[in-house]
Amino acid sequence: MYQALHQAMLLFWKKGYEATSIPELLQVMGISRSSLYDTFSDKQALYIAALEHYKKVSFNKRAILERASSVRAGLRQYFEHHIASAYDTSLPGGCFVTNAATTLESPDEKLNELIKTSFSNLEQAFYKLLEKGQQSGEIDKTTDIKALSYLLLNLHQSVNVMAKVEPDQQRAKDMIRIVIEGI
Repeated sequence: MYQALHQAMLLFWKKGYEATSIPELLQVMGISRSSLYDTFSDKQALYIAALEHYKKVSFNKRAILERASSVRAGLRQYFEHHIASAYDTSLPGGCFVTNAATTLESPDEKLNELIKTSFSNLEQAFYKLLEKGQQSGEIDKTTDIKALSYLLLNLHQSVNVMAKVEPDQQRAKDMIRIVIEGI
């Protein structure tokens, strides 16, 4: 079922929830309609499972922030990996969670919570790194690291969105370089 869920994830990631049909899902997953409904109950439950799968299989970039020897080195390494991933032409483009957040208006609490938690966890990882930087003296104690962590989260999301429309990843790298130099 791992491979079937992975294929569903890629299709949802590429086309979005609304544009992905059940027949297309059945085809890429290589399963029957009854198997889909027996396992996932409906398309939305499959979509949520695909998002959860994405979070498990995508490289845990937050670990880069946790292991960072310095704020600037950690942010530089994190965003280098993030930009490479967002612009990877072998993937559908951007970030599946970001795509879900920007294209799906759902009353489903579980889906909305999954997206919010994903964003919140990343913002918290940025905050912890910046906090370590304040404690070590790398970042001035008067810097509003709560606002700065939110800025970094937004930069992360903007890279995801721009990767879908702007083929020049160098512009994203330049943007991040300027922000990191200013910290």
